[in-house]
Amino acid sequence: MNDLRIKPFDFQAAVARAGLRPDGMPIGTAVGGAEAGGFRSAMADALQSVSQTQNEATRLQRELTLGNPRVSLEETMMAMQKAQIGFQATLQVRNRLAQAYTDVMNMQV
Repeated sequence: MNDLRIKPFDFQAAVARAGLRPDGMPIGTAVGGAEAGGFRSAMADALQSVSQTQNEATRLQRELTLGNPRVSLEETMMAMQKAQIGFQATLQVRNRLAQAYTDVMNMQV
């Protein structure tokens, strides 16, 4: 049979792998407590992208209404649909985050 040996649990190594200091605080956090490249920046990037898509759709609508021959109806409709889908996705994420926050706040401790 194989000789199976279990190493003792090294708490300090586990804490370091988790990116925490021994007191449980995160290592290397940016200003505001969020780590660089984390959830906060991902959400900010997503919101900025949705905003740019909506602004582009609005611009194309305005150009189409003013009769710009370089703007097609198909291009404008596609931009409007992309903006709507992005907004709906953002709204769903916001609703789920709010529900998760409410669930956590209502938990019995």
